[in-house]
Amino acid sequence: MALTSSLADLSVLLVEPSPMQAGLIRRMLENQGVSQIAVAASGAAALAALAGPLAEGTVVISSLYLPDMAGTDLVEAMRADERLIALPFILISSETRPQRLEAVRQSGACCIVPKPFSEEQLARALFATLDYLCPPPSDELDAVDVEDLRVLIVDDSATSRRHLGRLLGELGITRIIEATNGKEAVAVLAETLFDLVITDYNMPEMGGRELIEYIRTQSWQAEVPVLMVTSEQNRGRLAAVERAGVSAICDKPFEAGGIRRLISEALTR
Repeated sequence: MALTSSLADLSVLLVEPSPMQAGLIRRMLENQGVSQIAVAASGAAALAALAGPLAEGTVVISSLYLPDMAGTDLVEAMRADERLIALPFILISSETRPQRLEAVRQSGACCIVPKPFSEEQLARALFATLDYLCPPPSDELDAVDVEDLRVLIVDDSATSRRHLGRLLGELGITRIIEATNGKEAVAVLAETLFDLVITDYNMPEMGGRELIEYIRTQSWQAEVPVLMVTSEQNRGRLAAVERAGVSAICDKPFEAGGIRRLISEALTR
């Protein structure tokens, strides 16, 4: 990943079919100091541009509705390409239906910027992307021997697992085991001691709430910190997760700095 240190270092591929909207976003980007801006009017044009050499600090900013595919299709195509798995992606959309945004939330996207949006909102998304590309130094885990920490990531999305694994790696945590659902996690927890469990909510076989209930009431590791990273928006379901004993909940998509802080807090309590 590029060591990008300021917004001026970003190279933006803007995927927007409307010339008027593209011009507006370009001006906002330029006002924030971004000068390297290329525009693609379709998903196919964007993927063609991404097939060539990538500049350091490349980030894709896309509308949801494109003439040949949805922005969700574009990010899924990116995540299926080894070169583009970790490439920062920002979605701009007026869509509010959770099912239409689920693929983006699960893809490791940096942000979803709602339409209509202000230049300040776009700037926040850019700074979150910058934090993802070049994480600031942190001394929050100085008191912990991170090389010995064991973390279990439980998520049915391979992209989400890779994204979380990368952030853990930046903290110096490399002893990571993955499970694709709660049932797999229960089997792993029976055999291996962990310092932290990071789980999704919606998963097949056994979901996140059921997994947390099992850990707190049946597992020999009942006190292990459990962080839930989820796109679930139902307040009643999330309240049930809190009652089950989750240590913290973080929304998808999440800002890299925020998830690092929660992980640090969970490990140093």
